[in-house]
Amino acid sequence: MVDMIKRVCGIYFSPCGNVETVIYEMAEAAAKKLNVDTDYVDFTLPSERNEAYRFDEADMVFVGTPVYAGRVPNKIMPFIRDCICGDGAKAVLIVCFGNRNFDNALSELYTLLDDNGFRVVSAAAVVSEHSFSGQLAPGRPDGEDLRDIREFAVKTAEKILAEENDRLPITAVPGDPRPEKYYTPLGADGQPANFLKAVPVVDAELCTHCGNCASVCPMGSIDRENADRINGICIKCHACVKKCSVGARSFTNPAFVSHREMLLQNYRRRAQSVYILQEKKEGNIG
Repeated sequence: MVDMIKRVCGIYFSPCGNVETVIYEMAEAAAKKLNVDTDYVDFTLPSERNEAYRFDEADMVFVGTPVYAGRVPNKIMPFIRDCICGDGAKAVLIVCFGNRNFDNALSELYTLLDDNGFRVVSAAAVVSEHSFSGQLAPGRPDGEDLRDIREFAVKTAEKILAEENDRLPITAVPGDPRPEKYYTPLGADGQPANFLKAVPVVDAELCTHCGNCASVCPMGSIDRENADRINGICIKCHACVKKCSVGARSFTNPAFVSHREMLLQNYRRRAQSVYILQEKKEGNIG
């Protein structure tokens, strides 16, 4: 029979907090069902990506990341590949996407963790409010989503309790397992929008120089002495924009603004999350 689970773990990258919410809801629901404790690893900030995290067959691990351009964020992928090790642990894969689509993110995460010794027992692509605009999937995950999220976690725990080891893993999820290209953002005119060099700008009249934007940047790229200075890579996660208490930061790059407008024009419908317990989709993308 299946190995006994002694701990439920949540490990996640969550600049704007949506992935964190989903991981916590799922992990707590599963742990309650299994009557075990929970542990969490938040590797959003650079200081938490300086060591490897290892799990074993007694662990049920919820692993989560947002979707960036249809894939696992490229600056985070090497850390997942090199520093999150399974050694037989049961893994539940979570990606959160902002109302457009999750494309190849779930399949890419599957490959990364399967290669690292995890046994993937279920997976989910969960709709959450888009970091670029609060008008895209506003307030999600909402009450209906949270109910589904908890139910999915409980069903996964029940699956682990009921099934034999060789029947536990799922062997495929939607998407290309080893994608080579990212989704190409489009502008409002339907043409490719290149905003790779876009960075958030600061409204000097609003900025209080509190330093919070620097403290939440997952790349450590915002200068702590001068919030208007970007010293490294910007991954457009919007943590600094969302978490500025006075609304002093924004993206004004024309190509970025045009892409955001395209999303608002085309992706306001209520997209559906996808939950996978077996070799089929239990839910659909709207």
